[in-house]
Amino acid sequence: MSVQFPADFVFGAATASYQIEGAVDEDGRGTSIWDTFSHTPGAVVGGDTGDVACDHYHRYPEDIELMRRLGLDSYRFSIAWPRIQPDGAGEANKAGLDFYDRLVDSLLDNGIDPCATIYHWDLPQALEDAGGWRNRDTAHRFADYAALVHDHLGDRVHRWITLNEPFCSSILGYAEGRHAPGAKEGDGALAAAHHLLLGHGFALAALRATDIKNQIGITLNLQPVQPVSDDPADVAAADRSLLLSNLLFTDPVLAGRYPQLARQTWGELSDFGWIRDGDLATIGAPLDFLGVNYYFPSNVKAVPNDEPDASRRTADDIGAKLVIPDGEPLTEMGWPIDADGLNRLMHWLKDTYPGLPPIYITENGRASVDEVRSDGSIDDQDRIEYLRTHLTALAAARGEGVDVRGYYLWSLLDNFEWAEGYAKRFGAVHVDYGTQKRTPKASFEWYRNLVATRQLD
Repeated sequence: MSVQFPADFVFGAATASYQIEGAVDEDGRGTSIWDTFSHTPGAVVGGDTGDVACDHYHRYPEDIELMRRLGLDSYRFSIAWPRIQPDGAGEANKAGLDFYDRLVDSLLDNGIDPCATIYHWDLPQALEDAGGWRNRDTAHRFADYAALVHDHLGDRVHRWITLNEPFCSSILGYAEGRHAPGAKEGDGALAAAHHLLLGHGFALAALRATDIKNQIGITLNLQPVQPVSDDPADVAAADRSLLLSNLLFTDPVLAGRYPQLARQTWGELSDFGWIRDGDLATIGAPLDFLGVNYYFPSNVKAVPNDEPDASRRTADDIGAKLVIPDGEPLTEMGWPIDADGLNRLMHWLKDTYPGLPPIYITENGRASVDEVRSDGSIDDQDRIEYLRTHLTALAAARGEGVDVRGYYLWSLLDNFEWAEGYAKRFGAVHVDYGTQKRTPKASFEWYRNLVATRQLD
């Protein structure tokens, strides 16, 4: 059965600054936490860094030509904070703004609507040295930075995302230590999560003070969560997992509250003293849209907590474990494949949060092996099937009343995949990192046809 998407449904593709731009020491750009982290021995697979990445800083015209060939309605990119404010404060670096001027103007010249993410994890190292997102002042500095870029680009960029995946910035970065800045903390990670959302709220207020026309939202990475059994221990573990992955972020942003389970789960780690009067009203201000990144669901079982000293616990140590049944298909990231999980997630949001704003899927895709054949082609049928099934599930959610208005493929290009370095490939376009040659994959043509016809067979 074919599915027809409406003409005004937005089809796009997404990238992030540190993952593709390179040029880390050009035109006044400062050092980010990902520069520091990726140069730390053992932090990234293969010792890879984003120093060159896809060299998009110099090759963006070629990449925009690929977007034009795809027929994209919109391109979601992120702005590198260290390019704009090398030390995270003060006046804007003109050369940094000039780059995004060129990028945005070229997108518009090619009929592609720019969608700007203000923060996709590349915090200026100078701010991390002063405490990073553990520090309330960073939320204020973020709002200042957001206002700078919006004041400069807001006449041409009409859809803005404040933060990408604050779960990853706070929990993976400050609790698990798998992402920059590589910390393993309890209270510090929870404070980081709060201050990220507070920065979102401050930025939202700052942008709306000068502009009520542009759309402003936030992107959260979310999962449908379920226990592996009816055992009360597994059910309780699934509740804690839902708290960590979803509710810690969705409740403040969409309902202006903290989940009741938070203090019960983390009371030994934190007194939540970083919450001040008015914070939740600031964080929970109405959005024009919600960005959702979906990759996989969580099937959860209870596990013993093996850290008896509460002072040494990290915020992610909640006595819950993601379980992948034997034989379940996985992506090259080791993530389970469950297209219907996207449908379930859409309904969970709609049912949990009355007055939910319109949704854009701001990332969805899969890592694949992507073998380059002798003729240079890449026949990534597994990625095509992933996209087809997930878009079918999304169409079903739309038909069942969920207000989803767009979908951004992750990703346009193979790129620096954070702690995985260059070992994993998500792109519709293959990148030879040695030569920087771009080669569209079979999924590129498949997506091009979908965008052109709006029809999913």
